Amino acid sequence: MSLNFRFAVVSDLHIALPHTISDHPSRFHLVEVSIPALEIVLENLEKLDLDFLLLPGDLTQDGEPDNHTWLAKRLLKLPFPVYVVPGNHDVLSLLSTGQNVGLKDFPYYYQQFGYKNPEQLYYTCEILPGVRLIGLNSNQFDEQGKQIGCLDEQQLAWLRQVLADIDDNELVLVMVHHNVVEHLPRQSQHKLGRRYMLKNAPLLLQILRDSGVNLVFTGHLHVQDIACDRNVFDITTGSLVSYPHPYRILNFRTDKEGRKSLQIESPRVESVPNYPMLSQKSREWMGDRSVPFMLKLLTDAPLNLPIAEAEKLVPNLRYFWADIANGDALFDFSEFPPAVKRYFESFGAIATDGSPKLIDNSTILFI
Repeated sequence: MSLNFRFAVVSDLHIALPHTISDHPSRFHLVEVSIPALEIVLENLEKLDLDFLLLPGDLTQDGEPDNHTWLAKRLLKLPFPVYVVPGNHDVLSLLSTGQNVGLKDFPYYYQQFGYKNPEQLYYTCEILPGVRLIGLNSNQFDEQGKQIGCLDEQQLAWLRQVLADIDDNELVLVMVHHNVVEHLPRQSQHKLGRRYMLKNAPLLLQILRDSGVNLVFTGHLHVQDIACDRNVFDITTGSLVSYPHPYRILNFRTDKEGRKSLQIESPRVESVPNYPMLSQKSREWMGDRSVPFMLKLLTDAPLNLPIAEAEKLVPNLRYFWADIANGDALFDFSEFPPAVKRYFESFGAIATDGSPKLIDNSTILFI
């Protein structure tokens, strides 16, 4: 089958109606722009001949019923199908608290967006002839009610069965909130990075690889990055409410010889009402809040710098995370001590041979 279609990905919307906005002085993202930014994106997408839209989680600020209700109603007005999965901000507990929806409530808000069976927290559907989507739930809770990013055994068994039943000619797309491939150096090993990864990512990757699934769409990390682990691409999309306010437009193509490719472009929202220079504002917003995060990176393993030494280096790292979020970052920290220089430069968009590998925002992947 010759597959040719176009779709979009918008991640980590963090929708917050004005009366629900809460003030967290240390947050890196601007929920204040969530609704106007989304409206601009949807207006742009409606001008395109899209086949569908994917929203890989963190749809709302903190799982507020009003925000879920608003978003579901807004998505119904679009001229193309939309599919969602829950993020950690969408479901703060297993059951509803009244102020926040529970995990088991989430599918009932989005029965028109993948969850035809709202009793189940994951789903599969044929979204186009020859194209199947699998939406997974990566939000679990331990006995103490602590949120964990992983897939439960029942879901994994279901996934294996779904993949076993799929026609060999079907293209399978997977959407899940937590990352399944590392997007940062040693992300799964570092205490600041591993909370963004699926705890049992290696198991999921093996299941997908065994079934010939190549494309996974994630969010959560709020960065523009494309990573690959043995033929499985994890395309993570930055947050609509964080610098650089990106979204993705993707074209899947099959050429005359049957070769399949995925062309990716990443527009940004540059301004919204009250924020005419949104990109500059949010970059500075992130830089203003960067010191505690940078100190942790410097004083934790593997660098383990003394606090006094770390504090001297922090000013040079003001925009480090913003540059990571922007994608395709290349760093030069030649003024840093050798070990620190190597560590921070390793976060750049470089291939194993040391050459630039600028694929995070605009590229063509061959599937």
